[in-house]
Amino acid sequence: MKSTIITGSTRGIGFALAAGFLDRGCRVTISGRSQASVDDAVEELSSQYDPENLHGQPCDVTEIEQVRVLWAASKARWGAVDVWINNAGQGNPYLPFWEQEPDTMRAIVEANLLGTMYGTLAALEGMREQGRGQIYNMEGFGSDGRTRPGLTVYASTKSAVRTFTRSLLREIEETGDDSVLLGTLSPGMVLTDLLIGAAEARPAELDRVKRVFNILADRAETVAPWLVDRILANDRQGAHIAWLTRAKVMGRFLTAPFNRRDLFADR
Repeated sequence: MKSTIITGSTRGIGFALAAGFLDRGCRVTISGRSQASVDDAVEELSSQYDPENLHGQPCDVTEIEQVRVLWAASKARWGAVDVWINNAGQGNPYLPFWEQEPDTMRAIVEANLLGTMYGTLAALEGMREQGRGQIYNMEGFGSDGRTRPGLTVYASTKSAVRTFTRSLLREIEETGDDSVLLGTLSPGMVLTDLLIGAAEARPAELDRVKRVFNILADRAETVAPWLVDRILANDRQGAHIAWLTRAKVMGRFLTAPFNRRDLFADR
């Protein structure tokens, strides 16, 4: 029975990942910025899964001491931590770079990049001490170098996350110690508040991208179980676990005229 810490798991893809691990009999630490959001998520999951397999711990991933407390509290609860997923993140509204608020820029960079670095550091320290573990960093738009007007800040942080992960992998490989595996998760275009919230700042933009969303996007509860199965089966250093591959993208566009989807029907 593996134990998992997922940052930013009170909603969205993080919450769906937590449910996926619990559904497979794993133990999960739920984490979010506030105690209230953590309590709500734990309560909701406890209605479907064994509460003994759940632990809640608030954490601001931009504060290294809070991240280390998250590790320590989880290890105290489970005895060891097998999987750490750096999922916490923040998006920006679809606006040109020069219209973004400086405070918003700082918050996005700190949550998406510094939070990933801090989470990786705390997990690496703890897993080396216990002699095993897996760390996964969450990729997003921009990780593959793509750009899009209105997403400059967010895409820049996700590009940096990929560079950080690749560089750290080289450092780990130089040590010759494979006891801790480092990899990346690429869930593709997931219909979450982060994705929709960014577009809703400009209704005209949301109307424009709805067609693409309906072709390429998926619900978190569809993607998460697939990711969980591959995380649990992985034994390879540097694994890149990707849901929306290029082949799948091409297939979806080709079949779109015959497979009409409306992911916004209940929103």
